[in-house]
Amino acid sequence: MLNKEVADLRKDYRLASLDEGDVAKDPIEQFDRWWKEVTSGQLNEPNAMTLATSTPDGHPSARIVLLKSFDADGFVFFTNYESRKGAEMAANPNVSLLFFWQELERQVRIDGTVSKVAPDVSDEYYNSRPPGSRIGAIASPQSRVIPHRSFLEEQVRIVAEKYVLQDPVRPAYWGGYVVKPLQMEFWQGRSSRLHDRIVYTLEGNEWKIERLAP
Repeated sequence: MLNKEVADLRKDYRLASLDEGDVAKDPIEQFDRWWKEVTSGQLNEPNAMTLATSTPDGHPSARIVLLKSFDADGFVFFTNYESRKGAEMAANPNVSLLFFWQELERQVRIDGTVSKVAPDVSDEYYNSRPPGSRIGAIASPQSRVIPHRSFLEEQVRIVAEKYVLQDPVRPAYWGGYVVKPLQMEFWQGRSSRLHDRIVYTLEGNEWKIERLAP
């Protein structure tokens, strides 16, 4: 049965428009244009993105991770390689990223393939993190069942004591991934749900730009 209280929630989008004649020829450049607008505002965690992965037999899962870098090679984030998402990406490298910037009425969807970044890149980022975050990355058996919160706190205490006199060293099971885009869609909210959707699809070494119906 339809829940009318939920069904009646709606917003009309009127802030901006997006035309295929105005976008960049390369989707990374277009993302950078939007990124500059996002980071010039007061958005809360603009680098938060949904990462969708799936098992080889097609069972999906999604969670929020944080973008830490992007360039022509792709979009970079960091996590535990032995986590659920790490195991799924090892088995099936096809992933999807989604940014939703509500304040600008915009979404960006990125479909592509994922791979690990070079170890020195992971080392550089790991060493730039606050000490507590570095210790937490070592102590937490991410995605595994633990008996209670105090178990995790005890693991943190043990690791922290080990590194009292030296900096924590990045564990081999923690590091970065880069998502190389094969398709990117830029979504701009418009009035009456007639949204603008511009999609870039990689064909060989060239990006094909098309408009999608909302």
